[in-house]
Amino acid sequence: MIPGEYQLQSGDIELCVDRADSIISVEVANTGDRPVQVGSHYHFAETNPALRFDREQAYGHRLAIAAGTAIRFEPGQTRKVPLIPYSGLRRIYGFRGEVMGVLDQNDKGGARP
Repeated sequence: MIPGEYQLQSGDIELCVDRADSIISVEVANTGDRPVQVGSHYHFAETNPALRFDREQAYGHRLAIAAGTAIRFEPGQTRKVPLIPYSGLRRIYGFRGEVMGVLDQNDKGGARP
């Protein structure tokens, strides 16, 4: 092996194979005058207000794309994006501060966007 060399496995890597049945598709429109970029692990319901979509449907979800990547929405652009529910403890802190706690507790009557 040469220092710094990559040895890649052949074939494709499939993302979220074991959770494919929980992926939803949401149509998103950028109504703003600037591009908006959303990262792979951002709580999608809390994205930029210039993005128009069903935020209730997106609550508790993130983009179903490779970690560390993002999707960019150009002004006036409309596109469908895949969303997958957060897993694990389902705790959301930060972003735009609309959840600040456990998603499932907020699902049962807490503050919602």
